[in-house]
Amino acid sequence: MKATIIAEDFAGMRAQGTGLAEKAGLEWEFRPVLIRKPWGHFPARYWPSPLKRIAPISISPDSRLIISIGGTGGIVGAAVARREGLPVVQIQNPRTALAKFDLVIANTHDGITGENVLISRNALHPVTPQKLEVARTAWEDRLKLDDRPLLSILIGGTNGRFSLGAAEAAEMADGLIAFASRNGMQAVLTPSRRTDAAALTVLKEKLIPAGIRILEGQGDDNPYLGMLACADVLAVTTDSVSMISEAAATTAPVMILPLPGKSTRIGRFVETLQDAGRIRLFSPDLEPWSVHPLDDTPATAREMRQRLKL
Repeated sequence: MKATIIAEDFAGMRAQGTGLAEKAGLEWEFRPVLIRKPWGHFPARYWPSPLKRIAPISISPDSRLIISIGGTGGIVGAAVARREGLPVVQIQNPRTALAKFDLVIANTHDGITGENVLISRNALHPVTPQKLEVARTAWEDRLKLDDRPLLSILIGGTNGRFSLGAAEAAEMADGLIAFASRNGMQAVLTPSRRTDAAALTVLKEKLIPAGIRILEGQGDDNPYLGMLACADVLAVTTDSVSMISEAAATTAPVMILPLPGKSTRIGRFVETLQDAGRIRLFSPDLEPWSVHPLDDTPATAREMRQRLKL
């Protein structure tokens, strides 16, 4: 059975849609929402005739489910589902009437409830134990240069709610150097596409002389999944719900690197995983602790199939 994923073309949204589809045992295709000018300046929930405000979206004849993601993706996905006569599952709070969807999968921090709402503590994602094992085999020799435990550092960037500039990078680097030294760890950092160039320059200037490597590979050479798989401890910046959720699916304790700024939604998300004992706020003096993987995606996918009789 195939699902059509409809969303704006952001990596985090792709990850949530493909994660749900794959863990539900569905084949999938992705259809990006490409907004016509000037409609990108207006929230999609206010668009008249939504399908006229975007580039045409066609789906495969064998698609049996629409998975929509985010506010814009939700409006468009619901419209496509009506056009095609298919059920539609919405990921994230759609900020429109929940009755437009057969099922809404939201996070605890979204703060919504309803008969057609499923709640997941983490953002949905495609990371699985099997994928981690494959990545560990491929990357362990490149990431673990000796017998010391590995600290994997995942860095996001400024996103409108949080900021990561040169000053924040300098303070972060000092703390990471102190933590790795105190715990006798080797360390590797990878930035994201959102990481500011000035911040990355500061990180390189401070971390590399201290023996902390920085890897920036892309495509098949992207170290991200390998760093998740091989880490004994993970450090993730607070701006990315997706990266924190994927880190929490591993067997490593996860430390949250704070950034200036505020997001009520992300704050509630962090508190939820803190209450579960899965993550802790970073401090150079923090001691690694024992954890179990936390991932609500498989259970959510099973419940989706059961409710929709897929």
